[in-house]
Amino acid sequence: MNDQEILNLFETTGAIQHGHFILSSGKRSGTYCQCSKLFIDPRVGSKVCDELKSRVDKQITSKIDLIISPALGGLLVGYELARSIGCDFMFYERSGEQFELRRGFSIKEQANVLFVEDVITTGKSTNECLEKLNQLNINLLGIATIVDRSNEVLFDNFEIISLLKIDIPVYDSDNLPDDLEKIKPIKPGSRIVR
Repeated sequence: MNDQEILNLFETTGAIQHGHFILSSGKRSGTYCQCSKLFIDPRVGSKVCDELKSRVDKQITSKIDLIISPALGGLLVGYELARSIGCDFMFYERSGEQFELRRGFSIKEQANVLFVEDVITTGKSTNECLEKLNQLNINLLGIATIVDRSNEVLFDNFEIISLLKIDIPVYDSDNLPDDLEKIKPIKPGSRIVR
């Protein structure tokens, strides 16, 4: 699929939404990527993850023992990508303010891990999880996401592998453009913003 076909898929499934959104980072945007909409129809979710898999270097794909994702956003894409690759899947979830491996999950030493997200904007959730992974004796092979909406290099040792790279402006709440000022903001994500 080319970028326009992917963008069309996002538009038709409602995975791209327009309005005034409070992002999990606390920043604001007129466009929101709700990737979970891609998984309402499992055939579409499978197609999206197959396309993401094709963008991960085949040498990396053949080495992956485990895909790990953050809950809640990364669950569907992480699981489906792991199913497609044929590797294990686990997830971090918030316990209070921190991401933790729960439910009896433990990562084997020297495991080859691919970290998978649904959307990366500021990299905050990804970095929180990577801090936890860096404390373990594992081999992090890369970072993949359905949508990369970052505007800068976020990770020292890895380029983001993405299905769709889009430049969507984000704003501080005290520096909004006039059109967003007129729309009541909503918080669609799963993280509580303080």
